Amino acid sequence: MNMNKKAQSIELLCLFYVIIELVMNIDVICVGKLKEKYWTDAVAEYSKRLGRFCKLTITELAEVKLPDNAGPSEEAAVIKAESENIMKKLDGRGSGSYVVALDVLGKQKTSEELAGFISDLALDGKSTIYFIIGGSLGLSQELLGKVDHRLSFSKMTFPHQLMRVILLEQIYRAFKINNHEKYHK
Repeated sequence: MNMNKKAQSIELLCLFYVIIELVMNIDVICVGKLKEKYWTDAVAEYSKRLGRFCKLTITELAEVKLPDNAGPSEEAAVIKAESENIMKKLDGRGSGSYVVALDVLGKQKTSEELAGFISDLALDGKSTIYFIIGGSLGLSQELLGKVDHRLSFSKMTFPHQLMRVILLEQIYRAFKINNHEKYHK
């Protein structure tokens, strides 16, 4: 293949990714509201950047209050209630959607693998990807059993507010990778 045809092929591939990703919806469903300005500023920045590539929706669900000195049964009740609220948001989702739960026990991916994962979902006709971030106690086994994929960013535990920023940054990085655009490492 001569260089001119190769350059044209790369250009068409980039255009193809842009077309696919512009019709892609990224819905982040998370438990809890961001209160601190530094978190809201970071989320706003990545939301703005992602606007070039997809339609981003962030749905914040109320945290269920955990009583002081709560025991395992009260914690389990909070996890169940928060997970049920998430499942209600997923009710009626179409066949063109895919649900990813952030879970410390999920599959870890490099940034390049996440980019490929998102690209493959788009090519498979998944126009909406739901990313679920649970509350501070996590997600129920019932909910985790219903999702399409469990994704882990690390074996470590992060505050769910920080996780929202990390997730948006990695989604943004994935779109930049898929579009062969430069982004700092």
